[in-house]
Amino acid sequence: MSQVRMENLDLSPTLTAGQEVPQAENVNPMAELMDSSFGFEPLSSGSVRKGTIVRVTPTEILVDIGAKSEGIISDRELERVGKEALAKLTVGDEILVYVVRPEDEEGHVVLSFSRAQQERDWLKAEELLKSQEVFEGLVAGFNRGGVTIKVGRLRGFVPTSQLVSVQSMSQDGASDNLEARLADLVGKKLKLKVVEMDQKRNRLILSERQANRDWRKQAKERLLSELKKGDKCTGIVTSMSDFGAFIDLGGADGLVHLSEITWGHINHPGEVLKIGQRVEAYVLNVDMERRRIGLSLRRLQPEPWSVVHERYAVGQLVDATITKLTNFGAFARLDDGIEGLIHLSELSEKRVGHARDVLREGQRMRLRIIRIDPQRRRIGLSLKQAPEEEYTEMDWREQLAEMGEDEPASADDSDSPEAVD
Repeated sequence: MSQVRMENLDLSPTLTAGQEVPQAENVNPMAELMDSSFGFEPLSSGSVRKGTIVRVTPTEILVDIGAKSEGIISDRELERVGKEALAKLTVGDEILVYVVRPEDEEGHVVLSFSRAQQERDWLKAEELLKSQEVFEGLVAGFNRGGVTIKVGRLRGFVPTSQLVSVQSMSQDGASDNLEARLADLVGKKLKLKVVEMDQKRNRLILSERQANRDWRKQAKERLLSELKKGDKCTGIVTSMSDFGAFIDLGGADGLVHLSEITWGHINHPGEVLKIGQRVEAYVLNVDMERRRIGLSLRRLQPEPWSVVHERYAVGQLVDATITKLTNFGAFARLDDGIEGLIHLSELSEKRVGHARDVLREGQRMRLRIIRIDPQRRRIGLSLKQAPEEEYTEMDWREQLAEMGEDEPASADDSDSPEAVD
């Protein structure tokens, strides 16, 4: 299995001053014989050598590459290198240079610093292709077919078919326009693998899909070995089905069964979760043999019935969602997942034959709590008593308490001595 490595790779060959990276070039036998007689290695156009800087001027850099004369990096070449790179070059530094011409009219070797960097980057890309290691690349641009990636001084290309990020952006509700989603990737880093290269054609093809697959395999192995029952972890909801929801824990998916999402009854995870939502989960089990991780969301929340009296009281108004309609009443789920029953007789002052005559499933209603039975895990709710005047003063006092205001004095209180200035 390939090793994931995110740091910058320096795959430049280990060369001593004057040593040449092997190139398939024709060399003049006579020139080779003359150079060897004076202890110099023959030069050839297109070769890459390691040399030592002997002089730096605003117009040129002289480099000792072990040849019979020093090599020159011209002012035109210096413009390509850039001011930042030039500022880092000092006398005595060892650098890689590319031989443009073994000898010019004045007998100097013409060198290129930027082309040597490209050669080094091609060597780096070749090593990445052989090793199939995962690396991080910065998205530099895009077109209809995919995105371009900076690989040193090279430009790699990731076809749209090999982009995982574009698909995840679509699932997250981003623009349906492909070009807009590709544009959103510019400036972001992606995990990538080299899948094809051809230096002569300046072709470097990368894949985020393959890199992501390998990275997730390693991340899953790590999570399976590290996680244990009782641990807490965070993840992103990636998909849902009738039996539960899958949570991406950062390379491996864990399953939250429908019964472990909330303490209350739900028919589908979508009733309380959304794709892309970040959640905290409790690790129920780690099955090393089947490579599965079981999670729970409700275990991190107090069991609602154990604290029911801390949140609710008889006479309290609550908002609830109608979940089921029957011939004896309707079930309504409170915001913490507790379900209560609205008996048929509490739906309306008028006679009602079936709950569907008054309510519909999914409807949000304001209801009155008329009974609480924690032992039997039951709450009685009323629709017809919600607006009753007998509860008006109770509701008013609760509202004032929430606002932090004092209750206004009543008419009777105005006659008391305390009410007189």
